[in-house]
Amino acid sequence: MYPPLKTLNELIEDTRQRMDKDANSGQIGGDHYKNKAIQPWDYILSNDLGYLEGNIIKYVSRWKLKNGVQDLHKAKHYLQKLIEVSEVNEK
Repeated sequence: MYPPLKTLNELIEDTRQRMDKDANSGQIGGDHYKNKAIQPWDYILSNDLGYLEGNIIKYVSRWKLKNGVQDLHKAKHYLQKLIEVSEVNEK
């Protein structure tokens, strides 16, 4: 009925194989980034963006392929926080 459980050694080997791959060669939990010309995290890191900016980029980059308008609302929420923090820091 159920597949046999993996042994500890098999689990360790699976983990080693996943760690040996380049992070961009696979994706956990979907494929909504795989056809991007540049991975959002590479863009974020290359441009030294912070957590809030990074999440805005992430959600805007994937909205059509993952959660639709909900991801745009998430990006808007992060943008709202970024604006609030920026206004406080301007004072």
